[in-house]
Amino acid sequence: MHNPSEIRLRRRDRAGVPGGRRGIIVLVAAMALLASLLAGAASAGRDRPFTLTILHNNDGESQLINAGSGLEDFGGVARFATLVKQAKKEAKKGPKGDKTKRGVIFVSSGDNFLAGPEFTASLDAGVWYDARALDMLRYDAISLGNHDFDFGPDVLAEFISDGFKKPGKPPYVNANLDFSGEPALQALADDGVIVQSTVVKERGERIGIVGAITPELGLISSPRNVIVLQDVAAEVQAEIDALEADGIDKIIMISHLQDADDDVALAPLLSGLDVMIAGGGDEVLANPGDLLVPGDVPDGPYPLLTTNADGDTVPVVTTAGDYKYLGRLEVEFDGDGNVTSWSGGPIRVADESLPDGVKANKRFERKVVDPVAAFVADLAANVIAASEVDLEGRRDPGIRTEETNLGNLTADSLRWQASALAAGFGVPVADVALQNGGGIRNNTLIPAGPISELDTFDILPFSNFVSVIPDIPRDQFRQILERAISGAPGSEGRFAQVSGFSFEYDTGRTAQVIDPVTGAITTDGDRVTSIVLDDTTVICCDVGNDVLPGDTLTVATIDFLARGGDGYPFMGAPFTSVGVSYQQALANYITGPLGGLISAADYPEGGEGRITDVTP
Repeated sequence: MHNPSEIRLRRRDRAGVPGGRRGIIVLVAAMALLASLLAGAASAGRDRPFTLTILHNNDGESQLINAGSGLEDFGGVARFATLVKQAKKEAKKGPKGDKTKRGVIFVSSGDNFLAGPEFTASLDAGVWYDARALDMLRYDAISLGNHDFDFGPDVLAEFISDGFKKPGKPPYVNANLDFSGEPALQALADDGVIVQSTVVKERGERIGIVGAITPELGLISSPRNVIVLQDVAAEVQAEIDALEADGIDKIIMISHLQDADDDVALAPLLSGLDVMIAGGGDEVLANPGDLLVPGDVPDGPYPLLTTNADGDTVPVVTTAGDYKYLGRLEVEFDGDGNVTSWSGGPIRVADESLPDGVKANKRFERKVVDPVAAFVADLAANVIAASEVDLEGRRDPGIRTEETNLGNLTADSLRWQASALAAGFGVPVADVALQNGGGIRNNTLIPAGPISELDTFDILPFSNFVSVIPDIPRDQFRQILERAISGAPGSEGRFAQVSGFSFEYDTGRTAQVIDPVTGAITTDGDRVTSIVLDDTTVICCDVGNDVLPGDTLTVATIDFLARGGDGYPFMGAPFTSVGVSYQQALANYITGPLGGLISAADYPEGGEGRITDVTP
């Protein structure tokens, strides 16, 4: 058969038309044949199976240098960058001799920065090092996470606007946030920098990507006037429907719902969804034979499997954060866009000295890691105290599940700092203090020995300020404690570390429930069984929730909780910030009243009985 492009018509009529009428017929036939062949080729391309490799990570949280103390040979964004480049190349090439049509995309599922010494390096230098790293990594889409709002909407808008060479490349993706109340973020949405969904083209295939965030954003971060649309399923489904209407049949959700189990639970409510990339839970999903970072234990297989509203199997994946892993999920779609198979697992990020390790990317080291490391080294060199005892800052078991000596130290520093400055701010001396476990971030056991300024930033990294809330009625204080332990025995950031009193609770009794939007208490809860001040004053609870009559309490805490963060029911009570960050309060307390020594007598391992679980 002749190739239509090679057909030559030599005859010409008098008017110059090739071959006269016969020539016209032949030309039309040739054009029809060409169109038919091209259409057939396009149809064959659409009908061919397509293998998509999804590279992913989540919760980088400014851990740019390495995975932390004791894990210096793991993580680090410069090593991570090398691994991403290698994985992209391998995904496009495929096994030797394989003729499968292949593509690759790369996404982040949120929490792209986090308060701490590394992020403070950005604030100090006026350079968004995390954003620079994200820009250089060349993601196809990035989800918003709760920690991205910790400094408020304006800082997030600056991070996105000023940290990327071309804002919107890649797009930030979210379907259940309304930015109309925040002009800076709304401007980014208007410009297509923040979008509800996006489309990535790979090898002629179009892949739709939808984003979502936890409905509890307002309780655990500081989105201010950003409206969090609570019906996540409805908002995501609307975007899926729009993508399908545009002819897109491969749809992925990248989310920050706080736990992969939340994604698994959401999938059955969604039609047309193929794959879910979760964030926020820090879970390690792995299969037998996968190499893990020392200390990590699998939380489940990679991937988790669930079904969508159509009854189709949906793979759900996530990784532990801190740039410790690159997730790699290979999914095969048939010609109709149906998922037919999947495989993959986490690839740990390790130093080249290890058998599976890689060299750090020199450009990332020079432009991101080195300046951040220099700032952190200066903090580490400033030793401010010594500890006679190991300080427990791990999460579970630890500061999110029980009393710890580091939790006591932190709560004491709040009460001391608030009381020391009370007169100057015209507020009463604090009777008690509360610190949420989620605000203590080092997630390590700090060994006895030197304590540096860096340690205080690692422990308390957020821009939280010591605040005083006077005249809290006793029953309201009981309700605040009910909220603090409402997630027990699970590991929740709202679990309180306390000062100035002790209390007991029973998880076998009714937990408090609040409305996630308004913060209003819908079920009071009766888990708190005893509250006693340090001066032996009994606050409650003889029978049920009975509170003994008496004076109101002055509470020292952080402004995040005073505003109702973590759902603490301060109910709009007026509060006064004393102008000192909680990190600085800790440093001041250690170097001031403690005289630079954290003693085993004052802060014994396991605490001193301030919080007691009396569950039978």
